[in-house]
Amino acid sequence: MSSTNGYPFTPAALRERGLWDVAEDDRPRQRYWLHALLLLATLLTTTVVGAGLAQSFGQNRPYDFGFEGYVHMWRDPSYLLQGLPFSLTLLSILLAHEFGHYLTARFYHVDATLPFFLPAPTLIGTMGAFIRIRSAILSKRILFDIGIAGPLAGFALLIWPLAVGVSMSKVGPGIGAGGDLVFGTPLILRLFEMVRFHGQPAANIYLHPVARAAWVGLLATALNLLPIGQLDGGHILYAFLGERTRLLSRIFVALLVPMGLFFTYSWLVWAAILFFFGMRHPSIVDPVPLDSTRRWLGFAALVIFLLSFTAAPIRPGL
Repeated sequence: MSSTNGYPFTPAALRERGLWDVAEDDRPRQRYWLHALLLLATLLTTTVVGAGLAQSFGQNRPYDFGFEGYVHMWRDPSYLLQGLPFSLTLLSILLAHEFGHYLTARFYHVDATLPFFLPAPTLIGTMGAFIRIRSAILSKRILFDIGIAGPLAGFALLIWPLAVGVSMSKVGPGIGAGGDLVFGTPLILRLFEMVRFHGQPAANIYLHPVARAAWVGLLATALNLLPIGQLDGGHILYAFLGERTRLLSRIFVALLVPMGLFFTYSWLVWAAILFFFGMRHPSIVDPVPLDSTRRWLGFAALVIFLLSFTAAPIRPGL
């Protein structure tokens, strides 16, 4: 544990001051069966999506999401095998992100759950994953470390599948912009495409399912690094600016509204969700500023956000 200017943020010291709300032996037990069940259900839903992506990729046609894959898997379970490269890649990225948070929390003796995955019959087969923090975080440095560990771990793990996936992608006139939905191109993906395909526009590049899984990882990273409330980016910003983050969070949520009007309506949905459910942030009474290493890591988080972000992640096709 850390100690800052004579104020030790250790479990024993916090218990003496009545600030450690959950003793180690009194913590709720992990519901391993629930975590495993949600993970398996998410593996199924993402594999169904991956099978559809793989089949469309093999037939050189744009992927249009539908529920046919769930019908097809009952008729022919082997249909799911072709979806595993997508699902296993995506779940590995999400696991890396969440375990970055979890292991850092456990290192600091902060009570946290294992990841809860959210299976869903959506375009990507999941609504993501999260962990629950069940004890107070009283140090800005601990808050910063837990907040930034997830994006750093997830981004580091997705680089390799992104490179491999782009190398297995292919070119076709307008194929990347076909279909009912068009996927945006984050900066780092565009850089990989320029190296692999030498000047081909993004609209002509059809991403392999492994690259598409890395794309989802980039989307999750960018969303989590938005400097708002309870998101990872909000925690990082709070560690730097303290209570001023509350006003800034509201400003950033307000900025999502014009983005929703000019780029894609999904930003309006995110603005509503974050405004009603993601703004609250517990106060931390800790006057000690972040050290230079953490300031550099904060800058790295900003670079990762810029590399991962796209103004229109998913928009209707023409």
